[in-house]
Amino acid sequence: MRLTVLGCSGSVPGPAAPASSYLLEHDGFRLLLDLGSGAFGALQRHADPADIDAVLLSHLHPDHFLDLCPYVVHRRYATTAALPRLPLLGPPGTHDRVAAAYDPHARGGLHDVFDVGAVQAGERELGPFRLRFARMAHPVEAYAVRVEVAGRSLTYSGDTAPTDALVELARDTDVLLCEASFLDGADSPPGLHLTGREAGEHAAKAGAGRLLVTHVPPWVDAHRVVAEATAAFPGAELVAPDRGYDV
Repeated sequence: MRLTVLGCSGSVPGPAAPASSYLLEHDGFRLLLDLGSGAFGALQRHADPADIDAVLLSHLHPDHFLDLCPYVVHRRYATTAALPRLPLLGPPGTHDRVAAAYDPHARGGLHDVFDVGAVQAGERELGPFRLRFARMAHPVEAYAVRVEVAGRSLTYSGDTAPTDALVELARDTDVLLCEASFLDGADSPPGLHLTGREAGEHAAKAGAGRLLVTHVPPWVDAHRVVAEATAAFPGAELVAPDRGYDV
């Protein structure tokens, strides 16, 4: 698999990166994991949006889905030929949430653009990938996903507070792409996100081969976050927009 970071800023787009979005490719199949604020522009640097095969949303906070709105415009109007409906997987309520963000008064919604399916805990196939989902600890219904193909695996945390469910999902994964939004010791709201130390601890408990730290908000010192993660999981890496990683 090839992972390309389109956006990695936590909670909001930052001055140097859009919000969460990741392009995962294998054998010509292109899967988007989230498409947060500002990420549609970055996508166009790496792929023709018309060539994406499916989109998977971890949850329905705007920093993880809002750039589906410009994607609707592109799929409807950027080509003269009609495009097939794009598979869109997300938590229950995905169609209505995205449709309301795009145009709350449009009676037809987005059924002409997306073929929406609901994510739930368990496994399913998508193109060449085997996907396994687990519910995370977050104020809205949110899922981490493990993507497996050709004997390799990537686990994406989405957004989560500390939870054993992430450890179990990421057991022996080759790459854990994990959020770390808080610094240790800060007066942070509970039940929302991980600290760098907690991300490292989750990776270590899971026996992950590699930890890629993402979703650090612009107002948080990313280098301190990664230093905390490294103390628990040596070699933790901070992702960067437009950077590619082999899984």
